[in-house]
Amino acid sequence: PSMSSSRGAKERPPRSCGGTSICALQARNLSSVLAFLPVGPPLQLLTKGLEEEVYTGTVDGSVVGLSDRISQELEGFETEPDRRNVEFITEPYRDYDELLDRLMAKRCRLRRFLREIGGYTLVPGSTLSLGGADEFQISDEHNAYYGFIRDSYGTDVVTASSHLNIGVEDDEDLVRAYRVLRAEASMFLAWTAASPFLNGEVTGFHSTRWHIFPKTPVHVPFFRDRAAFVAWVEARLADGSMQNPRHLWASVRPNGPESPHELSRVELRVCDRTSCPESLKAVVALLEARVWSVLEDPTIDPLSLHDDEALQVLVRDNEEAAACQSLDAELRDWQTGRTVRAKDWIAERVESLGPVLRSHGLDQYMPTLLERLKTGSTAQCWLEQVRRGRTVESVIEEATREMADQDVEVMGAECS
Repeated sequence: PSMSSSRGAKERPPRSCGGTSICALQARNLSSVLAFLPVGPPLQLLTKGLEEEVYTGTVDGSVVGLSDRISQELEGFETEPDRRNVEFITEPYRDYDELLDRLMAKRCRLRRFLREIGGYTLVPGSTLSLGGADEFQISDEHNAYYGFIRDSYGTDVVTASSHLNIGVEDDEDLVRAYRVLRAEASMFLAWTAASPFLNGEVTGFHSTRWHIFPKTPVHVPFFRDRAAFVAWVEARLADGSMQNPRHLWASVRPNGPESPHELSRVELRVCDRTSCPESLKAVVALLEARVWSVLEDPTIDPLSLHDDEALQVLVRDNEEAAACQSLDAELRDWQTGRTVRAKDWIAERVESLGPVLRSHGLDQYMPTLLERLKTGSTAQCWLEQVRRGRTVESVIEEATREMADQDVEVMGAECS
């Protein structure tokens, strides 16, 4: 089902950084950046799945731990180690409207439950913006892995994010896509940055989440092939630096039903939580187009230009720069070696992917993506409001209200 047709949601124009909305349901004319030619139906689409981690709390933006109760009473929702955020996922779909419709249906189901048990809501952002970062609230005292995470990392892991998964059938293609996406993950972080606050304070970072989040293990190779990935994961499990196959917290990772031995998708984990469905469509479409470009051109490979150690340094520096300044960050292009602003690199990447975007029908999602390069990341918009004299508390409270209004506009009565 199409969200725009089946839900009867009205559209509204995007707001500039003067407002707190991060959802642009109509894009302005961006032909000066990239001219999109009319095309027929998409030739082929890959499968895509979304994972959403989100804070629960009150209408004023205060976070309240409820995930243990949610997971017990609401099927399809899982706890995170700390009880203040909850996780839910979609099945993989090829169609974008169906993918976002299923995500939003789950989100609205969660909203209804929260409202019924005490007038609670969902809180935007990807860090504990208004407070609570001094205490870990474990969601299950009997879960040994959760206890390990609490004792090892503390509240640095109590973050919210959107994980984007793209299905790739061939394992070697999947691992090569991992290499390319990891070399460019900083672009996606810059675009989605939405965590400039922590404990009621401006932190100096646009993605405080990614700045503080413990990348584990510290050194993760650009695996040359599937066999290297399997051997590396098995070695890390044996030496204890990973507790299980999914205790691999890099910006991108190969994943599957029985990782590392059975792979099915490449997972982008770097993004701050993105609440707007149109924005999610846009960033997933860019991700899918980049994967298609890798599948269609086997010469695209960071290891053809750099050794593994140099690539690890490059992505570490790029990701930290994007966490600091989001779209205004100075990043290094792995293909040319030049330094370029994140917003310009993204625009250039969209332009270079033009034929791929058009051939797969993905160009329709790019105006929303490119519009954000003008208005700024969510973090930049929130910080601009603080610069103009608003408090962190008022920014988050308004964003909480607007996120709820956005979901109702998109889904109608199902979310009201």
